[in-house]
Amino acid sequence: MVDESTSFYSSLPVISSFSVAARPENHVPLPDGWVVGFADVVGSTNAIEQGRYKAVNMVGAGVISAITNAIERRPFPFVFGGDGASFAVDPNDADAASQALQAMAAHSKTEFNLELRVAMLPVSSIRAAGADVCVVRYEAGPDCVYAMFSGGGLGWFADQVKAGNHLLDSASNGAVPDLSGLSCRWGLAPAKHGIILSAMIAPRGSDPRFSALMEEIIALIATLENSGNPVTLNALVPGPAAQAIKLEAAAKTATGDWRWMAWIKSTLLYTLSYLAFQFRPKAGGRDMDVYMESMITNADFRKFDDALYLTLDCSPAFAEELDRRLETAAEFARYGTFIQRYALLTCFLLSNENIGRPLRGKTNSLAHIHFIDGASGGYTMASKAMKNRSWE
Repeated sequence: MVDESTSFYSSLPVISSFSVAARPENHVPLPDGWVVGFADVVGSTNAIEQGRYKAVNMVGAGVISAITNAIERRPFPFVFGGDGASFAVDPNDADAASQALQAMAAHSKTEFNLELRVAMLPVSSIRAAGADVCVVRYEAGPDCVYAMFSGGGLGWFADQVKAGNHLLDSASNGAVPDLSGLSCRWGLAPAKHGIILSAMIAPRGSDPRFSALMEEIIALIATLENSGNPVTLNALVPGPAAQAIKLEAAAKTATGDWRWMAWIKSTLLYTLSYLAFQFRPKAGGRDMDVYMESMITNADFRKFDDALYLTLDCSPAFAEELDRRLETAAEFARYGTFIQRYALLTCFLLSNENIGRPLRGKTNSLAHIHFIDGASGGYTMASKAMKNRSWE
């Protein structure tokens, strides 16, 4: 007999329209037995101000990579938050996810010199506190399906964790996370239309006007070129070799490689990626152009996690228009925005075999996903701006 809890997420219908997927009325409550996880980098604002934005994003994406590999790459709902991540797993995967979180916390401190705060809590406990956790599966592209959340539960849990509750200890027995597939080889994507706007927009309570505001904002960003997606073919260039190799080597030490071997492998992979970018090979069923085009559709530049998260390539005039509209909704919506010149990509590949091979029709597929944030702090700085407005 199939465990209904285990098959719950993979059996949900896939929604390909972002505006439809972002509507809470289309989200389904998680089963009571499921467990929610949260992780974020402590002091991420200071780290970003020191220019360590790529390391912060690498650790945030590493949380998702570690969980994915720990549960043998079964589909599960998650959302990337820039300096961390939120997710949920079925009860059969809870122990493996917990161990991966604890190992990632230890690895983050050892290899990235960043303190990662990690926690897990059953959905039933969140509901007992008066919040809920609901989910929907959104198809960003033919080979990329990820989740969006509503119900207030993830936001409530994040606040609890930041207050010091429900924390897990980091691993102390030398355990390391499996970060296979995590990479940081691409450079910063410059704004094509003037700026990269990071925005977080959250409801105040359960005011019904918030849903209408979301519909309006989603319609507004749909007027932008490519809906404001900062990832374009012109923007995709390899990043500085030294930085990319250093970060990827730090991730590869988690696979058990000696440090020198991690550096050799990371250098080789960066070199191969650079050559593939330069010469765009088409051989063995692979096509680098196909892969790069799929990076555009597989970029999570917009998502919903108890709040609307946006990383948009837009004009200063558009940012001002959005800010004016949000100001008029301050009675029932909280928001924060941050402007920078570049977007940042952190990539997760399930397998290098997927590069250049379109995987049409696999609705459960996560061949590759590209986590997007602003390159000067993005969501972390937008969240800080939101908190600074909380007195209003």
